[in-house]
Amino acid sequence: MSSTVPARSDPPWLDRVRDRLTARLESGSDRPLALALSGGGDSLALLAVACGWARDNGRRVLALTVDHGLVPDSARWTAFARDAARRAGADWQGLSWVGRKPDTGLPAAARAARHRLIAEAARQAGARVILFAHTAGDVAEGERMRAEGSSLGRLRDWSPSPAWPEGRGLMLLRPMLDVARAELRDWLSQKGADWIDDPANTDPKYARSRARASLAANAPYSSPATAGASGPLPAPVAPGTLAFDRGISTRALAAVLVCAGGGDRPPRGDRLERIVQRLRSGEAFTASLSGARVIAGDQVLVTREAGEFTRRPRPPLPLPPGIETVWDGRWAITAVEPGWNVVAAAGHMATLSRDDRARLNALPAPVRGAWPVLIRNDPGAPVLAGSVATARSLVEERLALALDRMTHETELEPRAHGATPRNHLFSGADIDE
Repeated sequence: MSSTVPARSDPPWLDRVRDRLTARLESGSDRPLALALSGGGDSLALLAVACGWARDNGRRVLALTVDHGLVPDSARWTAFARDAARRAGADWQGLSWVGRKPDTGLPAAARAARHRLIAEAARQAGARVILFAHTAGDVAEGERMRAEGSSLGRLRDWSPSPAWPEGRGLMLLRPMLDVARAELRDWLSQKGADWIDDPANTDPKYARSRARASLAANAPYSSPATAGASGPLPAPVAPGTLAFDRGISTRALAAVLVCAGGGDRPPRGDRLERIVQRLRSGEAFTASLSGARVIAGDQVLVTREAGEFTRRPRPPLPLPPGIETVWDGRWAITAVEPGWNVVAAAGHMATLSRDDRARLNALPAPVRGAWPVLIRNDPGAPVLAGSVATARSLVEERLALALDRMTHETELEPRAHGATPRNHLFSGADIDE
């Protein structure tokens, strides 16, 4: 009489992760689903789940591995990730962080480089969503690091790429934030899979390694607490310039400031809280933060701080014809012919044509100096983008992503030439913290 070994049932977390992929991602799309693959246990588990989901839903997965060049084994680890991706049925691309590495702040610099390289490759491949394998352990470690004074941002399951402008239009999906690392490794072990253990994860000279060592292996996941009140969504005053209610939440104000300022580091700390307090008090004031100017009077406006262009003049940015070029982190400009550069209007307004001056003067006064104007390589008067180039503000779409106005991959469709995009940001809904 023969006996059979009962089949192992799937762990409970597996269905949760699959359900999150289904809730956020499009089925049957010809766009690849990008996935950050380090070769560690977390990313290999996500690779296996994502490839299974993709097969069932008519998608293909593009695994992206960054070789930071920081350890002698990095090339071997990259080859390991490549082979694992191909065995799982994914396409694979290797990326390298080249150039001089900083003497201080190496983990943050490596993280930024990784996001930038992955975002560039994902955009080039046509992806709109990148999967990251952060777990409950990453959430708990981040909370511990913040408690010890770190300014590290909180992980969310669905959030914009932090690489700017390389990650414009890209969302990150982290479907395993409530899964413990031990659960993932148990599952991989049952499948007979192997993974890489990076010694840096246990090196006490790094803050994350110290946080990891101080936490229990199965740290429970809890949704990070958020501060501030909700309020009406910002309303457009001019491209890149927003008006909003004084009851705006701290999180929403931080997003407005970084988007309007065109930078890549959201404001945190006392200066941000001070502006929130002044708004709540009803005070009339002007303040600058993160490259943006807050003008609080009868209404509250946020626009680019034009004074930065006169205090720290920048050289003109060349515009290769037919290629979308991001200027000042706020505008995507495509020239239709060679020989054009873009600069801020500050210092050039008097030399614009009468018609262009009239167009610029129709904007609120604080907006004008930071407006893009085009100049030629050869002498000639500057012009506003029109017949010689197309220009669109990136501020509104970026803010819509940051404020969770686009919750599904199908809402991230690229803007067709000449088409009016869906207005996700200015729908009249409320910002919920």
